[in-house]
Amino acid sequence: MKCKVCHKDNEKCFSSVIMNKYEIDYFHCDHCDFLQTEEPYWLDEAYAQSINVSDTGYMVRNLFYSKRLTILLYFLFGKNGRYVDYAGGYGVFVRLMRDIGFEFYWDDKYTTNLFSTGFEWNGVDKVEAVTLFEAFEHFIDPIGELNKLRNISDTIIFTTDLHPDPVPKPNEWWYYGLDHGQHISFYSKKTFNEISNQLGMYYLNSGSLHILSKHQVSDWKLDSTRLVKFGLDKIICKLMESKTWSDHERMSKNVE
Repeated sequence: MKCKVCHKDNEKCFSSVIMNKYEIDYFHCDHCDFLQTEEPYWLDEAYAQSINVSDTGYMVRNLFYSKRLTILLYFLFGKNGRYVDYAGGYGVFVRLMRDIGFEFYWDDKYTTNLFSTGFEWNGVDKVEAVTLFEAFEHFIDPIGELNKLRNISDTIIFTTDLHPDPVPKPNEWWYYGLDHGQHISFYSKKTFNEISNQLGMYYLNSGSLHILSKHQVSDWKLDSTRLVKFGLDKIICKLMESKTWSDHERMSKNVE
């Protein structure tokens, strides 16, 4: 197989059984360190439920990153930016961020918007930043998806776990998601540096939180999100104006 990031030859590194039924091959690129499955013929079955039942961290993750993004977005764009949560799932993150005071909109082709109905992105307007949480590992064509995202915003803020070095065996890393089969693409810092070079963007990383942007971002702005443990997000929340009530009034008028 060709690497889907740099298009150089891949080498098979191991096989594993996913979803307790399909034995599939994994391929690793020595050039950019991208790790991918064979062509994922099983995805229709894997996405019978768009959010898999083993994702017990769904709510904790939304709560945690709403705090980190409160800090990051305030330092990057201030109070008045507009944002899209891409692959936004049930709309939990959009609702949390609007409750804090950020103008967030939802977009997801595969999941029902339960918690931020009425605040869907119109598919046209560019925004200050697009966010994606636990989505990159689902991409069949990472470069193609990133080109779509660049049409929405110059700044892409996302989470995904970086694969260890050396590449772990199937039983050594939970992030392969062998039970549900939805994770098909895996990255390292080297991979994202290759991607940023291809797309003419800057890349920054802080643990599982990453930024790709056409504009240079100061390291301290991303690193400042770690100050959530000291309550910096709570201080910033006091400087914001929550949209909870104004959204209620807007949606109440729509019902009338």
